[in-house]
Formats: sequence, C-alpha cells, structure tokens
Amino acid sequence: MNASELVDIVSLGETAKVQFKRSFDNQDKIAAEIIAMANAKGGIILFGVEDKKGDVIGLDYSEIQNIGNKVATIANDLVKPQVFILTEVVSVEGKKVLIVYVDEGTVKPYKDNNGTIWIKQGSDKRKLTDNNEIMRLFQQSGILFADEMEVYGTNIDDIDEQSFSKYFIKEFSESFQEKGLTYEEALKAKRVFRNNRVTLAGLLFFGKEPQNITPTFTIKAVSFFGNELSSNMYRTKPADFKGTVPMLFRQGLDFFRSHLRHAQKGQDFNSTGILEISEAALIELIQNALIHRDYFKNAPIRLLIFDNRIEIISPGKLPNALTIEEIKYGNPVIRNHLIAMFGSHTIPYSGLGSGLKRAIREQPNIEFINDENGEQFIVRIPREEI
Repeated sequence: MNASELVDIVSLGETAKVQFKRSFDNQDKIAAEIIAMANAKGGIILFGVEDKKGDVIGLDYSEIQNIGNKVATIANDLVKPQVFILTEVVSVEGKKVLIVYVDEGTVKPYKDNNGTIWIKQGSDKRKLTDNNEIMRLFQQSGILFADEMEVYGTNIDDIDEQSFSKYFIKEFSESFQEKGLTYEEALKAKRVFRNNRVTLAGLLFFGKEPQNITPTFTIKAVSFFGNELSSNMYRTKPADFKGTVPMLFRQGLDFFRSHLRHAQKGQDFNSTGILEISEAALIELIQNALIHRDYFKNAPIRLLIFDNRIEIISPGKLPNALTIEEIKYGNPVIRNHLIAMFGSHTIPYSGLGSGLKRAIREQPNIEFINDENGEQFIVRIPREEI
C-alpha cells in the first residue's frame, strides 16, 4: 500500500474492515479485533492513527517494532485456532503507520483463550452467543452442513415411502429392492435417515408434512398495490406455501404465473400470452432460492410483487465471501450439498453453476443484492408500471 492509498482509506473512517489504533493499548482488545475480522471478511488495523478521529499521529521506530512483536504474539497465542498476519509500514508526510493485515479465516469460528467468539457488527465488534450464528460460522468453514443435520423429534415414519421410492428409481433407474437394499438401508445410503432421525434434506424432500416439524421453511407470497413493502394494501391475500421442496417450487412458479401480466406477442388469440417476466428466468431464480438459501436461518423465502418490480428474497447472505460478480459468471459455492443433489433429480436444477447465467441471459435486467447486514439475498426484477 502506498501513502496515497492509505490516506484515502483513513479519510473514509473506521468500517467493518478498517480499524484505527493510536497505539497498542490492551492485548485482549487487539485479540478480539483480530478474531472478529478473521470471522468476517478480514481487514486491516492501522496503528498510529487516532481512534475514531482518523488523524494520522504516527509511530517511532521502537513503537513499530514493539507493536509488531506484540501483535504477532497475540495472533499465535491468544487466538484459537491461530491466525497468520502480515504487517507493513507506510509513511504519510513523515509519519509512519503500522498496518496489520488480517485475512478472512478458513477454519471459523475463531475465539479467544476464554472461548469467546467475536464478530464484526458494522465498524464495531460484539460477542457471539446465538447458536444458529455460531453454526453458520462452522458452515462457512465447510465442516458443518445444515441440510445433513438430523432433525430432533423425527423418525422413519415421518418419511413418505412412496415419494422416496419414486426418487430412488429416478436416480438409479431401478428400485432399492432391485439394488438389494431394504427400505431403511436405502434411506441411510442416500443420507435421508441417520442415527434414527430424518436429516433436514430428507425431511424437506421426502417428508410427509415437513412444516409440521420445521414451520419456518416455507414460501410466503404477496402481491401489493404500490411499491412499498410496508403497505398493507394487497392485491391478493398473502399466501403461505407448504410442502416439500418440489411442491414449494411448483407453488412459487404458479404464483408468478397467476399474478404477473401476460402479453400477446403473435400467439394465437386464445392463448394466455407470454409472461411479462421471463418464465425461464423465474424457474431458475425460484429453484436457486430453495436450493441455496441458508437453512440455519429460521425464516421463509419471500416472493413479492409490486407495481414496479418483483422480489425474491432468500434467507442468508452469500456464503464464504462469494460475490455477486462471481455468481453471475457461474462460480457457485454450494451451501447445501445434499439438497442440491436431491434437487437435481426433482426440480429443474442442474447444479453446474449455470442457472443464474441462464436467468440473466433470459432476463438481462435482473438486479442481485447481497444484504449482509440483513442476512438475506435479494433478486429484483423491474416491471413496467401501468
């Protein structure tokens, strides 16, 4: 980093990825800052910059050496698991600033010697105590998957045997009996049933009534008058869709088919016409929401129709530092491997990272919003107001 770049960063103030420190104050506070950055998307700590104010104070040679050594010791001894940091000294008008670079961690969650997990909240940090948030950090490290977890209180009777049997034949072109498996052996082989409980993916695809056990994993659909989410003026009564993932997919697509306009573009007079928003794009976007949503968040998918747009809102921000540009070009990070596998045989899901590329090709004016603070992913498509 050069002096000009540093001045630009300092001028923007403290953020989730930039923290100012006039000098070294307290090793526990520095450890918490490093942990919070490693549990988020990384960042930099600038020593020699006035806290909050952003005035460059600078450090002398001995301070730089002393702080550098202390920070390295903290990263090795006070952060579990340890993190690796890089340091750099940049001079701004003769005032030297020590920059400590903290990368996003690969084995989250990181914690201090007391077992406290710290995460970023805006430019500040906070202790993490919510179990679901902790599990999402494990998920980001690739060592815990919501869809493979067993659902408490379930048993083999919660599975629709006929539904699973049809799926098995579709995947393998023969029944599990022809494969020489019992029903329970087949369920275990496909990770639908484990440790005498149904897995979340198994319940969501083959459960008799999934929402009796996981009531928030639904789709809520609303068509509004106007363009405000806060409006209580509904064109149609808000709907709660329930059932397995394939059922939710069909209901979600039918909602858009029924409540969006159709236009005649050379079709037969008696035909329903072409949907104002590409149906092919909607297919990709609805299945993408069902397959890739964060199932550690107890919230429904929302399908919203306004006068000037539609929105598809999925619980959970993009995983593992994935960016919108990356997903546009077909670079997926699969959050729910088991659900993705079942989806590839039951709904129009290819699993090859091509779905959003196809949706953009069919509907080029799609807007993607990764709402990190709200922990949700929003797909927005404009409509022509009448």
